[in-house]
Amino acid sequence: MKRMHPLSLQEDYVLNRKGTESPGSGAYYQHREKGVYVCKRCDAPLYLSSHKFPSQCGWPSFDDEITDAVERRPDGERTEILCRRCGAHLGHVFSGERATAKNIRHCVNSISLSFVAAFTDEGYERAIFAAGCFWGVEHLMKACQVVVRTTVGYIGGHIVNPTYEEVCTKATGHAEAVEIIFNPNLTDYKTLVKYFFEIHDPTQWERQGPDIGTQYRSAIFYLTEKQRDTALEIIEVLQNQMDVVTAVVPAGPFYPAEEYHQRYYEKTGQEPYCHRRNKIFL
Repeated sequence: MKRMHPLSLQEDYVLNRKGTESPGSGAYYQHREKGVYVCKRCDAPLYLSSHKFPSQCGWPSFDDEITDAVERRPDGERTEILCRRCGAHLGHVFSGERATAKNIRHCVNSISLSFVAAFTDEGYERAIFAAGCFWGVEHLMKACQVVVRTTVGYIGGHIVNPTYEEVCTKATGHAEAVEIIFNPNLTDYKTLVKYFFEIHDPTQWERQGPDIGTQYRSAIFYLTEKQRDTALEIIEVLQNQMDVVTAVVPAGPFYPAEEYHQRYYEKTGQEPYCHRRNKIFL
């Protein structure tokens, strides 16, 4: 199953016909927000905001990439970089300039990218967790006093804008997940990660209770290096108690599920059938 975003004429010129946008014209050239840069065509995660640095070259510059996200190809005397998932043209990579300690620069067209922000316009932080059926995960997460709002949806697959019926075929690769918006002045990401591990069984591979399939996998989708490091730190502690199979992977776009899935247990008055809180942290 394949589905990607339609492209404008200018986007097609850059991503498909390997063109270049004018220097200094791109939306992400001076961009400083925290989050994840993804492919404009297929939404594959490509770069973290912590990889980005000011090079004054006229295009967004990154001195690292998300593992296995970017493909390199010879292009005359230069090296072209492309999205590994869909082959979209990103720009070129250069080494030996010593602009950063990593001594590499991915020179990327803004128009080849979209951005997934780690923080909302109000300054709230975003967390994205998958732990089986999203109805139960949302229901228990909403019980946290510090959670501003929640949304259930899909993330981690290889087509854009999936539907529930498509995700259920197990052909899209998406996980059922919950996007949590919280106030970082009232709590921290670490507290939410601990709570996440207490409301599901992180030792179950691609299932949660009676629900079986890749869409029910346990996963943390991080939006910053700090979120990634926090999740890995907690998993390391838990490994002394149990065999944790939770994946920690970069977030791409979160696609909200259909309205009838939102706040399902609140609407129906029922209770989760495969989620409950089991305190494992003091």
